Amino acid sequence: MTGGLQKLLKLSLLLGLIGGLAGCGEGLGDLRQFVQQIRAKPPGRIEPIPEFTPYQNFEYASHDLRDPFKLVDFRRPDEIPEEVAQLGSGLRPDLDRVKEPLEDFPLDTLRLKGTIDDKDGVKWGLIFAPDNTIHRVIEGNYMGQNHGRIVSLTDQAIELTEIVPDGLGNYIERSSAVALIE
Repeated sequence: MTGGLQKLLKLSLLLGLIGGLAGCGEGLGDLRQFVQQIRAKPPGRIEPIPEFTPYQNFEYASHDLRDPFKLVDFRRPDEIPEEVAQLGSGLRPDLDRVKEPLEDFPLDTLRLKGTIDDKDGVKWGLIFAPDNTIHRVIEGNYMGQNHGRIVSLTDQAIELTEIVPDGLGNYIERSSAVALIE
């Protein structure tokens, strides 16, 4: 009887597959109708490739214009050239010397935290920098971004002489100080 049961099982499976496939054929009418409508329409028109104008080189002739990399002289035209040359050869910062670590920071970000006298009587200033380090300085050291040289060091302040541009291509000296902050 197991043989008859297997035949019956195969027959019912076969009938189920045939019934399922018969159901798939239904409902395709609207799809076929849509495809026929699309095929019945006249084909669309393809736009032609646009015409491109050829690239034309532009030649920039600047021989009669001012050189943009040359320093503009805003001085009055009535100045005497000898005076102008004398002003230009005056005070200048030493750009060839090796910069000290405290010259990387603006002067207003540096703080005097105290002073130390060594056994030779030399007074050292303790400067707190924005990178959270303490630096020792003495007279003659440089600090700040304007070529500031320490000229006096006391328990209350460090006095500096800075060399700053005056806006006309020259430099002037300016006094600054860093006071003790507790």
